[in-house]
Amino acid sequence: MFLESLMIKAREGDPFGAEEVFSDMLAVGLNPGPRSFHGLVVSYSRSGDAEGALHALKRELNSGHIPLQETFTCVACSFASIGNQEQGEQLLAAMEHYNLSGRVTWLSFVEDLLQAGYLKEATDTFLKGSKGGYKGTDELYDTLVEKNAEIGHHANCINILRFMEYTGRNCKTSHYNALLRIEANLGEADVALERFEDMRYCEEDKKPDTETYNWLFQSQVRCSVGGDRIQQMIDLLGLMVEDYKRVQPNAKTYTILVEGFTKYNIVDEAIRHFRALSKIPGGTRLLHNNGEHGDPLSLYLRLLCLHGKTDDMMEALEIMEKDNQPIPKRAMIVNRKGRTLVTSWIEPLQQEADLGFEIDYIARYVAEGGLTGTRQRWSPSLSGNYFPVNPDNEGFRYAAPLEISFKSECAEARASYTIELIKKLDRDGVSAFGSGATEDDVQIIKEKLRKDMLAESIQQVRKPKAASKMLVSELKEELEAQGLPSDGTRPVLYQRVQKSRRINRARNRPLWLPPEVEVTEEVDDRLEKLLSRLNLKNENNTDYWKKRFLGESTEDEVEYTQNGELIDADSDAEVSIRKRDDGEGEEEVEEETGELEDGGDEEEVEPPVMLASQLMQKEEALETQQTDDHYFEFNLEEQLEDLKRFKLFSVDDMFTIADAWGWTWEKDIGVHWPEKWSKEREVTLGMKVMNKVIDLGGIPTIGDCAMLLRAAMRTPWPEAIVNILQQTHKLGYVFGNPIYDEVVTLCMNLDEREAAIAIVTDMEDTGVNVPDEILDKILPEESFSEDEG
Repeated sequence: MFLESLMIKAREGDPFGAEEVFSDMLAVGLNPGPRSFHGLVVSYSRSGDAEGALHALKRELNSGHIPLQETFTCVACSFASIGNQEQGEQLLAAMEHYNLSGRVTWLSFVEDLLQAGYLKEATDTFLKGSKGGYKGTDELYDTLVEKNAEIGHHANCINILRFMEYTGRNCKTSHYNALLRIEANLGEADVALERFEDMRYCEEDKKPDTETYNWLFQSQVRCSVGGDRIQQMIDLLGLMVEDYKRVQPNAKTYTILVEGFTKYNIVDEAIRHFRALSKIPGGTRLLHNNGEHGDPLSLYLRLLCLHGKTDDMMEALEIMEKDNQPIPKRAMIVNRKGRTLVTSWIEPLQQEADLGFEIDYIARYVAEGGLTGTRQRWSPSLSGNYFPVNPDNEGFRYAAPLEISFKSECAEARASYTIELIKKLDRDGVSAFGSGATEDDVQIIKEKLRKDMLAESIQQVRKPKAASKMLVSELKEELEAQGLPSDGTRPVLYQRVQKSRRINRARNRPLWLPPEVEVTEEVDDRLEKLLSRLNLKNENNTDYWKKRFLGESTEDEVEYTQNGELIDADSDAEVSIRKRDDGEGEEEVEEETGELEDGGDEEEVEPPVMLASQLMQKEEALETQQTDDHYFEFNLEEQLEDLKRFKLFSVDDMFTIADAWGWTWEKDIGVHWPEKWSKEREVTLGMKVMNKVIDLGGIPTIGDCAMLLRAAMRTPWPEAIVNILQQTHKLGYVFGNPIYDEVVTLCMNLDEREAAIAIVTDMEDTGVNVPDEILDKILPEESFSEDEG
């Protein structure tokens, strides 16, 4: 009865009730035993009184009883909840003194320390117990390794794993990943690579998995010592792709790869992996990572902007909008010319926009903190500060890439595509076009492609003709176009032209150029039709190359004779070729040769040659043949035959990263010609980027608005001009009167009176003062005459 009451009080955690039961037992003459004391200790322990539980244990020892093992465990767990490591270890020593097994108590004490958040005390106690011969459970080993890996304690993880191997349990992939996690966070890239090499040649349960490669990529990307690590990163990526049947990437893999390629300015690979990351919901949020580790998302946007890849930048902004990821402040860096990613890719690049009013540069210098020394610098100061101060450089491994305009990027993309087409023609020849083409067509089209590539890539800057070489009619044309008098002799006209050019150069105005005469070239419809068939459709198609390697028929594969004519399957030419290969038809050749010899003139018989001379001639012929074989390499088909013959390559080895990781969209990218640059396309893309940036929370500068407006005026495009001005006024920016005057004049010259009226109306709605000169250009003269009447 007393024991039952004592156990009830112990379960309820009521030490006072347990003490009363104890007093009643003593009052009736009962001597409490180990179980009774155990109930008293449990009551103190469950109430959270560790000192009371220890006092009850001492009472039991003083009474001459040896406590139960569970009693020691209960007291140890009480001290574990408050993180008292010393008392717990003393209890374990007391258990050894009384010849009790302390393993269960040790395990419970360590586990309770972990649950209470005392990792350091738990690890120290665990290592001391392991040295003493205690064996932990598999779950405890894994938990301690994982917890110590989170705080980056490499030595503790090594010691725990060493004791685990002493007990007969080998390390697994998860344990290696824990060590790699510490090494990646500490920047020990070389140590991580050595550990990875050990994993590659271990048993199956120790092979690298996706998490392994993630930590390895991170160790290479975020390593701050050891120089350039991009080659190691690419090698690891290649190993992961080769092991695609067992290891597949996840969101973290793509995130760290985009970060790595971005920081090392490898823009094409960064774009490919960002496309893969965009297929995962919330991918841009993972890439942003709250701005940590250099803010990879902002760096990626800056990389695209600086490389002039505006189409890809627009695609990234659309994905950010889908993921509800606002544009970071780091991405909206204002360059030294007052432009952000909205227009810093529009030519001219390093030029400040014309705002229509004079800028007080001294006031700007003071406002930017020039007097207090807090002004943002773009070049090192003369005081000896040689560290990079360009804000674009922050986050990149070495420095930000040089700025490339969108126009230059379009020309470079088309040039690269042309080079790939020329390589395809060199490799495939006539078969690249299909039926109806000849070798001459191939050469003509190659020359045409080279000519067009040079014409697009080389910017031909038009310059005015020297005045001394101009005819009188040309001098008069230039003067009349500028509204200058064109009468007088040739020396007078020459002096006027020279003077006008000097004035324009002094005032930073463009020199007058005669209207460009477009030279129309004759278009060969047949060549254009053949050129339209040429594309890079199968260059990234692995199935096509597998069929070609195996010698199977492909859709684009057609057989031709040397003259370019299509050969039928059972044609005479093919039959004759087969006979020649089989050894047949030799007799016919010999007969024809004999007939020719009988019917022709007799040839002079050469004198006999000595045997040694014959051998020397054969040796020279053999050397010549070997030299020819050395200089004339095999073509593609012959190389494939050699690979199959010597079994150096199999179809299973034919795959790309797109095949291994399921990038199905890669087949449609880069198949057709890249779009040409045009003023309309540039303005349209700029307006889209501006609107998308505003939707994502960014604020374009007035310089962005002015550059975009100037680009629309160069096009010229009145509708775009109206939209840009309206958006500028919504942002709270106002240009100077000369800008509005120039815009209205342009619209009126283009007979776009409605656009000019829309501009003036928007100015009045916004509160911008409209000068009378602008109104005089828009309103017809009849309205003034009616008002006067």
